[in-house]
Order: sequence, then C-alpha cells, then structure tokens
Amino acid sequence: MANTACARHILVKSKEQAEEILAKLNKGQDFGKLAKQYSTCPSAKKGGDLGEFRRGDMVKAFDDVVFKKKVLDIHGPVKTKFGFHIIQTIFRN
Repeated sequence: MANTACARHILVKSKEQAEEILAKLNKGQDFGKLAKQYSTCPSAKKGGDLGEFRRGDMVKAFDDVVFKKKVLDIHGPVKTKFGFHIIQTIFRN
C-alpha cells in the first residue's frame, strides 16, 4: 500500500467552475496553466503542484482520490472544506 504520493490540483469555490475547468482539461488544455489561472490555492504559482506528501496529510476526500484512484487520470470535482478540487496524482510510493 502506498504511503506517499505527489499530486497537483486546482482549487476553486464552486462546483460549476470546477466542472468548467474539467471540461477544458478534457479538451486538452494544460493543467498547469489552468491551475495558475484559476486555482485559489497558493500551489497555483507552481501549476497546482503540491509536491510529495504522506497518506493522512490531506483531508480525507482528497486523500481518497490521491491514494485510491488511477495515477495520472484527472478526477473531480472533489468537495472538501476548502472548496472544489480537480486532482491529478503524479505518482504514489
């Protein structure tokens, strides 16, 4: 079972905005550029890159996607207390 992962995300306030961004990603737009443009998280400056983190470091809904869903697929919108996330897991160890 993986204990660490690296992921990037785009955090926005509304489900509707998250769905609009997801549609752009599905049409081939660049994740990093969209993160810089739309994300309200400080990680936006790095294209949404959260770096490497351990299981349990993030809120449960976020962790569940990162540690249970397919690597490199884009998932979302995922609702947490922070807003709505579009998440891509880069790798798991």
